[in-house]
Parts: sequence; C-alpha cells; structure tokens
Amino acid sequence: MCLALLGAQAAIADPLPDPTVELLRQQGREREERQRLETTPQVRLRVPDAPPAERIPEDETPCFVIDRIILEGEHNAHFEFARAAIDRADDPAIGRCLGTQGIAAVMARAQNAIIARGLITTRVLAQAQDLSDGTLVLTALPGRVRNIGFSKESGRRAYASNAMPMRAGDLLSLRDLEQGLENLRRLPSVETDIRILPGEAPGESDIEIEWQQARPVRLALSLDDSGSRTTGKYLTTAALSVDHPLRLNDLFYASYTRDVGGHRGKTSGARDTRGHTVHYSVPYGHWSLSATTSENRFSQTVAGSVEDYRYSGISENHELRLSRTLYRSARHRSAVSLRGYLNKSANFIEDAEVRIQRRRMAGWTLGVQHRAHFGNATLEGALDFRRGTSALGAIEAPEETSGMGTARPRVLSANAQLTLPFAAAGEFFSYRTNWRAQWHRTPLVPQDRFAIGGRHTVRGFDGETILLAERGWLLRNELAWHHRSGLHSVYAGLDHGVVGGPTAERLVGRRLTGAVIGTRGNWQQLSWDAFVGWPLSRPDGFKASSKVTGFHLSWSW
Repeated sequence: MCLALLGAQAAIADPLPDPTVELLRQQGREREERQRLETTPQVRLRVPDAPPAERIPEDETPCFVIDRIILEGEHNAHFEFARAAIDRADDPAIGRCLGTQGIAAVMARAQNAIIARGLITTRVLAQAQDLSDGTLVLTALPGRVRNIGFSKESGRRAYASNAMPMRAGDLLSLRDLEQGLENLRRLPSVETDIRILPGEAPGESDIEIEWQQARPVRLALSLDDSGSRTTGKYLTTAALSVDHPLRLNDLFYASYTRDVGGHRGKTSGARDTRGHTVHYSVPYGHWSLSATTSENRFSQTVAGSVEDYRYSGISENHELRLSRTLYRSARHRSAVSLRGYLNKSANFIEDAEVRIQRRRMAGWTLGVQHRAHFGNATLEGALDFRRGTSALGAIEAPEETSGMGTARPRVLSANAQLTLPFAAAGEFFSYRTNWRAQWHRTPLVPQDRFAIGGRHTVRGFDGETILLAERGWLLRNELAWHHRSGLHSVYAGLDHGVVGGPTAERLVGRRLTGAVIGTRGNWQQLSWDAFVGWPLSRPDGFKASSKVTGFHLSWSW
C-alpha cells in the first residue's frame, strides 16, 4: 500500500499535461459540425428588367420649363431616394424645357430607381396638371401587401407568420421576400417558393407561399480522423435533426461524438473521446435567436516517472445568440449579433481534480457581419469583439497571479472570405480565399489564444503540435475543379499563418506554411472529403510529419 501511494505521488509530481491542444481541437470540430448542420441559404431574387431611361430631348415642342419636381403620395418619405435619379448630374431635369417625352423620361428614372430598391409593385404616375408655373408633380402609388397565405397544395404544417418580415398593409419589398424565403429555406427538408398575385385594389398584391416538407426528422452519421493519437484518432458522430418541430420554421438537433476502434492504443494506452451538442434556433422576421450547449470529454494514458496514470478532462460550452439583419439590397447584406457565453473546463489525474486547471469563464461577443456580391464573386466578412465578465459564477484564471492571462479577456477577431466561381477552357473552377485574424487587449489564457497548425487552421500539419500566441493571422487559399455533374470536385490549397504576442517569444518560431490536395463529393446520401497535405515551411525544432492525410465521410437520411 505504501509503495502504491509513493507511486501515485511520483506520477502526479511529473509535469502536468497541457489540455490546450485537445480543447482547441474540440472547438474546431464543433465549429465545422455546426456549419454542416446549421445551413444558411442565400436568396437573391432577380429584379424585373426595366427599360433604360432615355435622355431628355433637347428641342421638344411643346414644352414647359420645369424649375421644381415634387414626388408626392402616401408615405412619400419612403421614396425620397428617387429624387437623385430624377435630376441626374449628367442629364439634369431641373431648369430644362420638358415635353411629353421629357416628362416620360423623368418618370422612367424615378420608376427604375424605386424598382432597383426592390419595391417592384410601386408605380410612379403623373396626373393631369398645369405646368405653366414650372412645377412638375409626380405621384408614387405605393405597392402594398394585401394578404399573405399558402397555396392549396402546401402542406398542412405550413406556418409563415414568424418567417415573413412583412404584414398586411406593408410596402411590398423584394428584400423582405428574400428574408422570408431565407427563413423558410433554412430547413433542408422544406421546399418553398413565393408568388406575387394582383389584389383587388390598385397597388395591392397577395403573397402566395408554396410550402412542402419531406421528412421532418433527419439522421446523419459521419466518420473522420480529426481526433488525436493520444485520445482517439478516429471519431464517429451521429446527429439527429428535427425541422419545424414547433411549427415556427425552427431547427433542433442533437449530436453525439465518440472515438472508434477500441479504447486502448498500441503505444498510448487507454484513451477516450466523446461529446455531445444540442442546438435550437428560431427566426422572427429580420431577427434570429439560437441556443447551443455542448459537452466534451477526453482521457489518455500518460507515462509517469514511476508508473502510468490516466489524465482526463471535461469541458462545457453554452451560448445564447441573437442576430438581426440591418440592411439588405440586391448586392449587399449587413447584420449584427450579440452572443452570451459560459465556458467551463476541469481536468483530472485518475479521479482527483487538478484544481489549478479548473476554468469557468463567461462574457459576451458583439459582432458585425457583411456579405457583398460582385458579379459571380461573393465577399463575406465579420468583425467580433469579445469581452469576459464576472457573470454566471466566473472564476479567476490561474494565470492571473503571474499576469499571463485573465478570465475577463478583451479580444478582437476578424474573418473575411472571397469565393469566385469561373469557367476556363470549357471547365468549371472556383477559387476561395479565407483570412482570419485576432488581436488582444489583455493577456490571454491558452484557450483564448490564436493557434495555427492543423486541418482547421493551416493545413499540411497533423495538429498534434501547434503554434499558439495572443495574436495572429492566417490565410487559406483553395483552387477547385468541379465535374460537370456537380457531384464531385478536386482541390488544391496553400495556407500560411503567423502568430505573435508576449508568449510568442518562447516559441520555436512564429510562421507555418502548408499545402494540401484533395477531393470532395457526394452521391445520393453519401458525401466525402479526403486529402493529403505537406508542411512547406516550419521553424526548426517544430515537430511535424512529412506528410499528413485526412478524411471525412458522412451518410444522411
């Protein structure tokens, strides 16, 4: 008994394992899983083609000199933007002698400007009037929604009151229809479309929604090798999703992940990885509310100086997120989000907790997102500011005594992605580049620092060893060839990352560069992604395999 006690003390006296790499790996897996399960459709409705407004004739007779143009009508403040189109700098209308064709050109300019804003059923009219006083009065007849309903062929569980941002009597806007369709199509099992039908009164329209749902319950099974050699390399995930469970165009899913292939490695001893995630989200017009909670566990065998011992950990992440679309046009969409979070983690040697590694952190994140379309290209960007607080029982970080970290961090992060599909030599290609960066205003604990190296950051590295510091950036580039069937593609990627900050002084280096080639595809219910990568540049002393491989295989029903 005394010998056993001495052995346990000797094992614990060895340097403690660092759970940071495992926690960051879990965060990366969870982000990718959420991207697969939480679809974000992009709806862009085409504005009806309008004939170009002609230039104002110079020598039209008869004509009247117009010194003032008034755009009136119910809620005419909504259409003030059309004034700039009426009196163009290159072909002004004010001070000109306008006849029938000139007035028609002015009306067409106002009409085209209103349609370009998505108000496709609003009309610009010119009533009979006396132009001898130099004033031209145009009338905007607002196009309004009379009724919103479903077609006779729609499923009986159809419901759209919380999905559509407009109500009866509101101006009919193509941008609001896009938002409504995105809220309805966010559920993969739902197929929906919208028709605009003429109403009884002038300017009124009915919105008819065609809504059909296949199976509301979906199952997805996946297998990949994104785990660690010490806690389980091969992981399987089962995800159960329920679309429209409360008839609110809402989404619920629960997933469970664990390692496969046994729980004892040939060289690493007993090991285990498992975790689960539960998510619920619901839209309301331009708003969206979501709640997500997850728990992850791992265990591994660590070689002590006297005997091996089991080192394990548990982490929990809880978040509540509220977002709102602030602006959208034919080419742009801007949104803002507010997220509250609570993160907890604890680690154990055998069954005894390592109190110095206990963490409980809470705070909020304020974010701004923007998406822009330029021809076939799509540019997406996000800027987030995260602030830790003492709410929800948050405790001080162990690093606060030495000034190396805090449970109340202030972190600014940015993300930008450009996607450009194109054709060349009769083949279809796409280019995608993704840039991420992080800056810090306070010392950061390891879990909050910027990491590079691995499939979720700089590819070409296995992720068993990473570079980690307070700030940094990375750039991922990918060129893909797409088969004409659209079912599979072949891609090549080149990634580069840099870290910096106070703790970077103790690293073996600050930069990593890696390359990858792979294939993605889907066939019926199967989808896959397989790749092989190489490190191209790394610091001396940075441990990395000369070649890495990886795969993700999933089946959905």
